[in-house]
Amino acid sequence: MDENRVVSLRQKGVIDDPLTEILRAGARRLIAQAVEAEFETFLTSNAELVLSDGRQRVVRHGHDPVRAIQTGIGPVEVQKPKARDRGATEDARIRFTSNILPKWARRTKSLDALLPVLYLRGISAGDFQEALAALLGKDAPNLSAAVIARLKNEWEDEYRQWQQRDLSARHYVYVWADGVYLQARMEPQAECMLVMIGATPEGRKELIGFQTGMRESAQSWKELLVDLKARGLSIAPQVAIGDGALGFWKVLDEAFPTTRHQRCWLHKTLNVLDKFPKSMQPNAHKDLREIWLSPNRGAAEAALTTFAEKYAPKYDKAIECLIKDRQTLLTFFDFPADHWDHLRTSNPIESVFATVRHRTVRMKGALSQDTARLMVFKLVMAASKTWRRLKGQNQLPKVIDGVTFKDGIEDVAEMKSAA
Repeated sequence: MDENRVVSLRQKGVIDDPLTEILRAGARRLIAQAVEAEFETFLTSNAELVLSDGRQRVVRHGHDPVRAIQTGIGPVEVQKPKARDRGATEDARIRFTSNILPKWARRTKSLDALLPVLYLRGISAGDFQEALAALLGKDAPNLSAAVIARLKNEWEDEYRQWQQRDLSARHYVYVWADGVYLQARMEPQAECMLVMIGATPEGRKELIGFQTGMRESAQSWKELLVDLKARGLSIAPQVAIGDGALGFWKVLDEAFPTTRHQRCWLHKTLNVLDKFPKSMQPNAHKDLREIWLSPNRGAAEAALTTFAEKYAPKYDKAIECLIKDRQTLLTFFDFPADHWDHLRTSNPIESVFATVRHRTVRMKGALSQDTARLMVFKLVMAASKTWRRLKGQNQLPKVIDGVTFKDGIEDVAEMKSAA
C-alpha cells in the first residue's frame, strides 16, 4: 500500500501552466549562462593585471543575492557573479557591471514599455496586478499602486524635460507638420495635437515637438514655432510638408521665410475625391496617382492638365481644389529623387498616429487630456526607435549646401556654368 493517492487541489486564482514553468526554467538557465560568459570575458580582459607577488588582481568573489526580474513570462530569479579587485585603492577600483543584468533592474524593458501603455489606456494603478495576473503571476512584484504612481511621475518628468530641451545644436533638413485630434473620455471636446517631425542631416526622423490646442489655428501653430525658436531652433528647414491648414503656412512664413512649401498628396487626394461621387472615386484616384508618381515635373504637369480637362465639365469643384495648390504640390521635383517618397506626404505623422487613434478608439479614449498627452509622448518615443530613415542620405549634405536639383537629379549643367 505504498501507492501515493494524494491529489493536489488547484487553489483559487492559481493558474496551472507547466509550459510557462518550463519557459521560466529555461530563461533562468539561459540568463545564467549569458551572464557567466559575460563575466568570463570581463576576467579575461583583466587577466594581465597582476599584483607585486604575482597573483591576479581581479578574481571571482561569489555572487550577489538572488533577485527576481519581472518579465513577460512572469518573475525569473537571477543572480549576478561578483568580482574582487585585490589591488583596489580609494580612487580606483575595477568593478564588474553586467549589460544583461543592470544593477537596479527589476523589470525587463519590454515590460517597462507595456506599463505606460496600460496605465494611459485607463487601467487604474491598483488594478495592475489583477490585470497582469495571468501573465506574470498572482503576486507579481514591482507592480503595486505605489510603483505605478512613481512611474507616472517619472513619465511626467521625462515629458517635461523633453519639452524644455535645448535645440540650439539641432538642424532639420525637412519637417512634417500635421494636426491630430484625440477625444478624451472626461473632456467635452476633442483636443488637437499639433505635431512636428524633422529629418536630421544624417537622415534620421525625430519628433521635434507638439502643442495642444482646440484646433489647427494660426495662433496654436505660432505658439509651437515660437517655443521651438526660443529653445534654439534657428536654422530654417529646406522644405515643410503638411496639409491645407492655412494657419500653419502663414506662421511658417513668418518664422522661417526661406522654407519651401510641399502640400501633402495624401490629404489633397482625399479632399479632391470627396468632391466626386463614390462611383467615380476609383477612376479619379487612379488618375491622381499618375500625377504624383510621374517621373518628372513635365510629365506631372501634363497629367494634371489632362485630369483637369477630363473632369472639369462636371466636377469643377474637385478641379478647383486641385489646381489652387498646383505649384506647392510639385515642389518635391526640385529635390533628390531618393527623397520623393518622404516629401510627397505627411505620412510619417499619419502612420505613427494611426496606431494611437486605433488604440484610443478601442479603449474609448484616454481618461483625460493630460493622460492623452502622456500617451502620445510615450507611444511616439517608442515608435521613433523604428522609424524608417531617409533613403539617399548622401544627398542631404548637398541639399543643405543649396545644390540645385532638377526632376530629382543634380543639375550638373548649372554647376559647370557657375564654374
